[in-house]
Amino acid sequence: MAPDGDLAAHPGGPGAPPVAQRLPPHLSRSRNAKHPMGAPFDLLDQLKARLHLYGRELARASARDGLISLALHLPEVPARAPVLAGPQFQLLHPQREEMQVGYGIAAEWQASGGERLRTLRDRAQELATTWRQSDPECTACPPFAFLGFAARPEEPRGESRGLTRKQARGAAADELPNALLRVPEIALRIRRGQAALILNARLPASPADLMVRWTALLDRLVPALYQPAPPPLPTTALHRGLETPSPQGWQRLLRSALDRIDSQEFQKVVLARRLSITGNRAFDIPRLLATLADSYPSCQILSIRHGARTFVAATPERLLSLHGNRVEVDALAGTSSRAAEAGRDGALAQALRGSVKNLHEHRLVIEAIRDALGPVAARIDIPAAPDIMRLANVHHLWTRIGARFDTPMDVFTLAELLHPTPATNGEPRREASAWLSHCDPFDRGWYTGAAGVVEPDLSGELWVLLRCADIHDQTADLYAGAGIVEGSDPALEWRETEHKLDAMLSALRFA
Repeated sequence: MAPDGDLAAHPGGPGAPPVAQRLPPHLSRSRNAKHPMGAPFDLLDQLKARLHLYGRELARASARDGLISLALHLPEVPARAPVLAGPQFQLLHPQREEMQVGYGIAAEWQASGGERLRTLRDRAQELATTWRQSDPECTACPPFAFLGFAARPEEPRGESRGLTRKQARGAAADELPNALLRVPEIALRIRRGQAALILNARLPASPADLMVRWTALLDRLVPALYQPAPPPLPTTALHRGLETPSPQGWQRLLRSALDRIDSQEFQKVVLARRLSITGNRAFDIPRLLATLADSYPSCQILSIRHGARTFVAATPERLLSLHGNRVEVDALAGTSSRAAEAGRDGALAQALRGSVKNLHEHRLVIEAIRDALGPVAARIDIPAAPDIMRLANVHHLWTRIGARFDTPMDVFTLAELLHPTPATNGEPRREASAWLSHCDPFDRGWYTGAAGVVEPDLSGELWVLLRCADIHDQTADLYAGAGIVEGSDPALEWRETEHKLDAMLSALRFA
């Protein structure tokens, strides 16, 4: 959606002055320049002055209904996102040098059930028609909303995980909603070497109230933006607790799945494990995210805090990335371990490329994506052979699929078509889902759901939630899964889930 006319930035194009020339003089500093001691507070004063300067323009729009956003350029890219009290989410992709962080709630919608994504899409479409965007400093950092949803559209079964009734009620209060669309009050966005703070508010609102609210948000966030990283802590011991299912339960569950595959009820089903662990101290979420970013730079690192709990993922798999009339989708299925010695590691990757079982599992995912996009796409491009995605702990077979549309498309519609994927659920989708709804030994919650950002034009990017941990104080529930197809071996599939669990286990030792 185009910015509102009253608030639009000056257009670019041939003959327009370079962006740096259109910025106020104090914004033309190199982002690599060093702040003198106390400079974050100088920056705070500058941001407040610019906020009040642009506030005169806000008076023209503040009486209308809808949402208003104002982007303020940051002269240097912050190295990390500070933690503030209250609702917060963060998405960080180290390799792409992109970050989206949201604090507080300017607008939020929740939904559940089979119509959850359509319900949120309707809210987003209504919002898009009245979302007034101001980017007077040409930050190239548009506003965004956070979208996330659980693995299944139905409400959880309400298991207590062995808690007392009082504890179970408290845990339920901290559970993430089934599906969530949130516009933060203030956001930090880093992309293409630029950084900006984006202030959001629901309308109608008086200009004076907006200035008071937004000034208070800057007071909270800006002084913490450029603080040095905390010193490292000694590693903490992790104590393994309840495993669901148990090793014996895993054997029974997997053999039951193989029986259904033999009877051709479905071709693939994804079984999941949950491991509860306890550390010697409360887990430090910023340290955890920094460790995951350092260890898995090609993954999307995601966290969302809800009440006293924080859900964290370090996922290699995009559900979709929609820009304009094109979408990219990751087909990620087929896994092998890695080795420290280069020759051995290369042999493992080559064996994965030639594995009949893993290639069959991978083809099921590709075919499901092609079938999902076929009715709506004008063209689908699928490479002839998969690549190898090399992560710190495992190899994956990986195919990047592209599609083009002749009619307008949105993130919500595509997510409904593509999720759940055979890489996290099974194939055929309906039959695998029906079996899992009765046989899964625990509620997955947001594990194998999806989350990401939605732009005002309903484009955006969503990631499948893998390599996850649900963290509270010094306890965490970790999740991992394995795709079961004809020829799957219970011991090897258990070992694969151990490799996947190790991604989060290793990082938590440093948190």
